[in-house]
Amino acid sequence: MNWLLLFVAGLLEVVWAVGLKHTAGFTRLMPSLLTLGAMGASFYFLSAALRTLPLGTAYAVWVGIGAVGTSIAGIILFHEAVTPLKLVSLVLVIAGIMGLKLASAA
Repeated sequence: MNWLLLFVAGLLEVVWAVGLKHTAGFTRLMPSLLTLGAMGASFYFLSAALRTLPLGTAYAVWVGIGAVGTSIAGIILFHEAVTPLKLVSLVLVIAGIMGLKLASAA
């Protein structure tokens, strides 16, 4: 269950990272409120997952999900460049996330 909470926290990190792009420096009300809500929810789910998951593993997985998800969102939503090196790097981050999950006793 805590891995599911951590996954949701990571997805919400993607939501708030993308939301930051739409806030215009927190000058637009609705995007700002949605971004702040996603931030709060992401931190809440991360803290709930930390009840039983090791801190280093959980934090690294949370950041990894956010980094990969935000990179993919940037490619899809904002037409950011896709290069072979970027794709290989994303695959390596995903492999690291999977390795941390497999190495965790929780």
